[in-house]
Amino acid sequence: MSDENCFYKNGLSFECQRCSDCCRLSPGVVYLSKNDLTRLSEWFKISQVDFIKNYCRWVQYYGNKEALALLEKKNYDCVLWDQGGCQAYGARPVQCSTYPFWSWILQSEQSWNEEGASCKGINSGRLRSRQEIDEQKFLYEHNLPITRDLESDN
Repeated sequence: MSDENCFYKNGLSFECQRCSDCCRLSPGVVYLSKNDLTRLSEWFKISQVDFIKNYCRWVQYYGNKEALALLEKKNYDCVLWDQGGCQAYGARPVQCSTYPFWSWILQSEQSWNEEGASCKGINSGRLRSRQEIDEQKFLYEHNLPITRDLESDN
C-alpha cells in the first residue's frame, strides 16, 4: 500500500486495556499454527498431543479442510482465559498477540474505527508506527493454521 493511500501512514494509537473482551463472552476462533502449538505445549510443559487433547478442537476451514483451534468454554470464554486473564499470556498465539493489527481491520479507517466500537484500546494509548503495524500485520497474515483434510463420506 502506498503512503498516500495508507490511512495509518502516521501510525495508530492502541494500548490493550486488559479488559479481556476479545478473549471471552462471545464466539470466536483462535487458529493455531505449528509455532503456536509448540510454544503453548512448552508453556504448559505437556506434549503437543496432550495439549491438543486438552485445549483444542478442529473447526471447519477453507474448502475441504479443518483447522486446529483453541477450545471455547460453554460461555464462549477462551479455554486459556481464567480470572484475571490469559493463563498463557507469554506464549499466546500470534492471532492473539497481533490484535488489532489484522488485515481486515486495517483495510480502511472505517473498519479500524468500527472495531474500536468493541475494543477500548483502539484509538487510545501508545502511538504505534506504520512499521510496527505492518510488522504485526505480516505476522498475522503469515501465521498459517495447522490443517487437515476432511474425510469424504463416500
